[in-house]
Amino acid sequence: MKKEKLKKMGIKITKITAIIILIVLVFISSIYLYAWISPKLTINSAKSYYFYDKDDNLITGTDEWITYDKLDEDIVNATIAIEDRHFFEHFGFDFLRIAKAMYNNIKSGSRNEGASTITQQYAKNMYLDFAKTWERKINEAWLTIRLETHYSKEEILEGYLNTINYGGIFGIENASKYYFGKSSTDLSIAESALLAGIPNRPSAYSPFIDFDAAKQRQLTVLKAMQRDGFITEEELNNAYNEQLKFDNKEDNNKLNSVMYFQDAVIEELKSISSIPKSLIETGGLKIYTTLDFKAQEAIESSIKDNITNDIQTAAIVMDPNTGAVLGLAGGVDYSKSQYNRALSNNRSVGSTIKPFLYYAALENNFTASTTFTSEKTTFVFAEDETYSPTNYGDQYPNQEISMAAAIAYSDNIYAVKTHLFLGSETLVDTMKRVGITTQLDSIPSLALGSQPISLLEMTNAYATLANEGYRVKPFFIKRVEDINGNILYEHKNNKENVLNKSISYILSELLANTSNSNFIGYTYPTSYVIANKLSKKYAIKTGTTEYDHLVFGYNKDVVVGVWCGYDDNRELEYGDSTINKNMWADIIEKYLIDKENNWYEQPKNVVGVLVDPITGKLATEQTKKSVIQYYLKGTEPSNNYSLDDTIPTIKYEE
Repeated sequence: MKKEKLKKMGIKITKITAIIILIVLVFISSIYLYAWISPKLTINSAKSYYFYDKDDNLITGTDEWITYDKLDEDIVNATIAIEDRHFFEHFGFDFLRIAKAMYNNIKSGSRNEGASTITQQYAKNMYLDFAKTWERKINEAWLTIRLETHYSKEEILEGYLNTINYGGIFGIENASKYYFGKSSTDLSIAESALLAGIPNRPSAYSPFIDFDAAKQRQLTVLKAMQRDGFITEEELNNAYNEQLKFDNKEDNNKLNSVMYFQDAVIEELKSISSIPKSLIETGGLKIYTTLDFKAQEAIESSIKDNITNDIQTAAIVMDPNTGAVLGLAGGVDYSKSQYNRALSNNRSVGSTIKPFLYYAALENNFTASTTFTSEKTTFVFAEDETYSPTNYGDQYPNQEISMAAAIAYSDNIYAVKTHLFLGSETLVDTMKRVGITTQLDSIPSLALGSQPISLLEMTNAYATLANEGYRVKPFFIKRVEDINGNILYEHKNNKENVLNKSISYILSELLANTSNSNFIGYTYPTSYVIANKLSKKYAIKTGTTEYDHLVFGYNKDVVVGVWCGYDDNRELEYGDSTINKNMWADIIEKYLIDKENNWYEQPKNVVGVLVDPITGKLATEQTKKSVIQYYLKGTEPSNNYSLDDTIPTIKYEE
């Protein structure tokens, strides 16, 4: 009886299992049938990214498509061996490989082992969004099925090899010419194996970025080729020992500095709503960017010339009149870190926030000659809350100084007094006016840049000063076209006048004093260390905290922002103090090397007066040093103008 029950149960389980299998097979067959009747994908242009610079010159892209019958046998074999050894046997998914990868990942407690087939990778590469979401994975699976349904394995492999990323170069023919100066039809086994190894980690396995890593990866590919019977052990050894001859390595390596910029372009691309999601049906994209190679090369050379330790950096060159980002670096070395510090790394901006505080002050009847006493001060507020800012190096003049001197020296006491005099909300409102969207708190330390803002946002804020008062929006893409030249998106400049032109002019003149030798007194102006590098007139402001060094500066043509610091947020060392300043000077001077000095025209309602730079008083025959300072007509000094006794709600303690 018991055996009969077990037998019946076994039959029942078998039937249920058979039904489940049948349902699964019907479901899968239905999916493949639906894929078969769905529109055919255009694979010879899908995900063909063509990146162009500001002059519409091609930067990178899949501009040479090579058909399967012309593909070199070695590159085909190398790619299949390392990426998908069962490619010609499966229907888009290698289920045994998936199961093995899942087992190994569970066993190791990680997610390091993947199991994507070439078809899956090709489907994924068609997509703009590489986020690890279920929606993206489902779309990828659906595209994989459609590809396998409509195309032969040879056609899929052709599309894959013509669009895959070989270290910033897309497509095997482009990569072959880029690295070896020859067509992919002429590649040796050694060259094929090296190229086939790059797509797994393009930024790490490019021989122009890390030759040793590329050679190690080449050996892995060669061993896979031998394992699958494509080459013999002798051919493996000969290929590995072959002396590789690269084409114009030094020139080609410049493209590595573009990768941060290219990532920023892709981020902006994903935010453009006018580009339809159905783009995958029609094919590739031509992306016309704002990249100016002259600006990018200036950034790249400044990094190489000034960074000698493990400090990190980020730099931006922007056209202040439009907001176009002309060049960008998000770190020292893209191959070691793809984290874009120019866009995502919100850090304290230090004293670089002060120009916006002083703009607000000039709007509220301050002048270049308005004075406060700068001395060691503790500010005491209601309920006995205190704030004790210090000047850099704990240096104080212990006397009244003018706003002009406070800007040149980046005096913190003067800044906090100004901030409190105006009311702490004033600076917050001013930052919003110039385009800062980061949430800022109206606290006393905001005057010293205690709160984090991205380098891109701050550079764009300085563009408002550089273009004489117009808020612009930073952008990387001029226009986007489909593969047939149809315009999908075109950037439209949208400038809004948010600052007074005359006050902006006065502030720019004040910021130009940060490298002026006439301000050498109890200390040095903050940019004086790079004065000998500057051939033109610039408005400059530096910022220094324990963990971040920044500098922003501009003239009518360009605005440049530079940040330096450590990723682990450790304190900057004494020897790091001038890296950002030298980088900034090198970038702006190299970029503007062929241009004349382009400074601002003095507005008609602004007058220049010769004054003592420290006290702000009118210069006399006894004045040892004097400078021309600028004022709205009627506000120029007749005597010194001090506000030191008029700051409300605070008192001082020595």
